[in-house]
Amino acid sequence: MRRTIISILLSLLCLVAQAQLYVPGETLNYRMSYKAKLFPNTEVAKVMIQTTEDELDGKSAYKVYGIGQTAKAFNWIFPVKDAYTIWIDPASMRTMRFEADLKEGDYTRRSTFIFDQPNGKVHTQWQTKQRPVERRTLDISENGMDAVSLYFNMRSVADEEIKEGFARDLEMVLEDTVRYLSFRYEGREVKKIKNLGKFNTLKFRCKIATSDGYAFTDGTEFEIWISDDRNKIPLYIQSPIKVGSVQAYLSSYEGLRYPLDSFIKK
Repeated sequence: MRRTIISILLSLLCLVAQAQLYVPGETLNYRMSYKAKLFPNTEVAKVMIQTTEDELDGKSAYKVYGIGQTAKAFNWIFPVKDAYTIWIDPASMRTMRFEADLKEGDYTRRSTFIFDQPNGKVHTQWQTKQRPVERRTLDISENGMDAVSLYFNMRSVADEEIKEGFARDLEMVLEDTVRYLSFRYEGREVKKIKNLGKFNTLKFRCKIATSDGYAFTDGTEFEIWISDDRNKIPLYIQSPIKVGSVQAYLSSYEGLRYPLDSFIKK
């Protein structure tokens, strides 16, 4: 799978679906940075995730749109603009359709995923600039969902469930295969978010299994801190890579359903 600093963080932001926490009118903005031993912590990109009300094939739907792109100062090095759009059934809170439009340097990929939830299938179609259209049908369980909806799954966990030992395994459709993600509750922590202040947070450690199956030993690992309140929005994400690490932090927000009670002080 082709991966860049930007696509890694956009994916992670979108990984972290259900119930009332799809909030039409909610917009979350993030800044993304990279740091290494001989490279200072530098902001390289921004991400926006927005939820609205929409229609799909004449049916009411929630539409979640996420876009990540490099900062202008880095476009000459390696321009990235990745966009994801998901339509969710408001009644079942399950994915109906998922689209991805990736532009990373000279690489492009456009993908469409049609979810047939009653029959446990997802029909995928993708095309790159270098190759013609390809199609595949994948089997999914009742826990199967798109990559963006996974991040909402953490938001739907009931407060009484979040205690020592809490963990969950999830199944996601990513590009042309089914991958697995495991997340485990690590505890409560006060976290300082740049330019916003200090927050009470819930910390989770997450791992995406390798494409070879349900094996987490050498998969992508990351940590995520979400607000310890009814919104449960991702505040900070950190992931090591081969050289250095990448981070993302909440920079602004609007349209939250509940007060951000996790905020402590500037």
